Amino acid sequence: MSEEAFDHVTSLQIRLTELRNEHRDLDDAISRLQDSPQEDELLLRRLKKRKLALKDRIAVIQRMLDPNELA
Repeated sequence: MSEEAFDHVTSLQIRLTELRNEHRDLDDAISRLQDSPQEDELLLRRLKKRKLALKDRIAVIQRMLDPNELA
């Protein structure tokens, strides 16, 4: 593997970790909001939409890192 390819894979792995952390944090925020007595439906929908978008981006990067893995 060339150094350029290694750097690309490394940056994808770092980005994947960041996205997974953000996804987990959103999951925690959604849980807290749902448990709140003053639940904000609009905010909840926005957080869930963001979480879904992150999930899609995570899946794309995973396929880029391991294209032979069955999805």
